[in-house]
Amino acid sequence: MAILLPPLMAYSLLGEIAHEWLGIAMSALFILHHVLNRKWYGGLCKGRYSAVRLLGTVTDLLLLADMIALPVSGIMMSRHVFTVLNAGSGMALARTVHLLASYWGLVLMSFHAGLHGGAVMAMLRKRANGKSAARTMALRAFAVLLGLWGIFAFLRREIGSYLFLRNQFVFFDFNQPLLFFVADYIAVMVLFAMAGHYSAKLLKRQHS
Repeated sequence: MAILLPPLMAYSLLGEIAHEWLGIAMSALFILHHVLNRKWYGGLCKGRYSAVRLLGTVTDLLLLADMIALPVSGIMMSRHVFTVLNAGSGMALARTVHLLASYWGLVLMSFHAGLHGGAVMAMLRKRANGKSAARTMALRAFAVLLGLWGIFAFLRREIGSYLFLRNQFVFFDFNQPLLFFVADYIAVMVLFAMAGHYSAKLLKRQHS
């Protein structure tokens, strides 16, 4: 899903047909993800809610709502795959919902990934046969550089204006290579993943 996210954000550069099929793939993977993690629903009303668990649960529920809004609004706007289901009268509302859900989805999905960053890093260390101080420092330095690039890209791409609907029309520079656009959005994803990761670490320290 993380791999599909940047090209999905570049919909005008890839074309509508590619965007619709990528959106279908994203929705299918999201459904599969929830099927594989269905026990999460059964545990919602069980156990104590720490600050970290509360943050994760709120993020997950918001992301769930967002990922429902995306395909529904996308189907309503479809000009290729779901033309039979196209609801012409609701096109303006669907476009607004889809824009809002797309950019909040970018933030929430990245933040969600960051919240689970500790588990991912532990798995990677296990596969790499232990913890290396030099490797850890190198990875942290690389992450910081990507995060700084993410701040720059967030401002340059005016992502904040789309998150809060100050601008309802996304600008695409068709003279810029697709690779540059994707790289900027990957950096923004890393920025919000870092925000999630360090939010979880801070909350754990405060309650340890």
